[in-house]
Amino acid sequence: MQKRDQKRAIKLQGSTKLVTELFEYSVNSILYQRGIYPPEDFKFVKKYGLTLLTTSDDRLEAYIRKVMDQVQTWILAGNISRLVMAIISKETRETIERWQFDINVEDVPGKGGKENAAPAKPAKPERTTTEIQKDIQDTIRQIVSSVTFLPVVEEKCVFNILVYTDLDTKVPTEWIDSDPHMISGNAEQVKLRSFSTNIHTVEALVAYRLGDAL
Repeated sequence: MQKRDQKRAIKLQGSTKLVTELFEYSVNSILYQRGIYPPEDFKFVKKYGLTLLTTSDDRLEAYIRKVMDQVQTWILAGNISRLVMAIISKETRETIERWQFDINVEDVPGKGGKENAAPAKPAKPERTTTEIQKDIQDTIRQIVSSVTFLPVVEEKCVFNILVYTDLDTKVPTEWIDSDPHMISGNAEQVKLRSFSTNIHTVEALVAYRLGDAL
């Protein structure tokens, strides 16, 4: 039993790292693709068989890294259910895009364990590293190709990262409750590819504000 628990814990740590990395590269890609920061503020990196863009701005990089370090801690503990990246008009403060990543956990050690719990479901076939990497590639590629259907961002914008956690989650003092940044008025949403490890499944969608009706 102990060896099985140790093996499970190692898999959980590896899965948590992959999901966190997916979020980090997704945030960077969205910032670049949607023109929130100028192209010269990004650099090329090789990851998962892809050439990706990440910020070269020290302050922005430090901010994203700090957020992702905390997100990784919460994912590992099974405390997080959703991460949202909102693109907000700098002038009107209205949300014009909302990128949502829902996190589903198969079974986190230390969570649950009730006496009257239902029998465990049959284990799913384990996914290979190649399959998982392909999921990551497809997700990132879809974010990159989103410029083909998303409206052009013509106004100056800022962004905010929201994290949905369990009510009893210990939250650092620098984190505050925030408006959900829902899009008001005429909006559309597109479901993106899901990403799955052997422990976590991430389902993504992007909602965006439509132009004023004629």
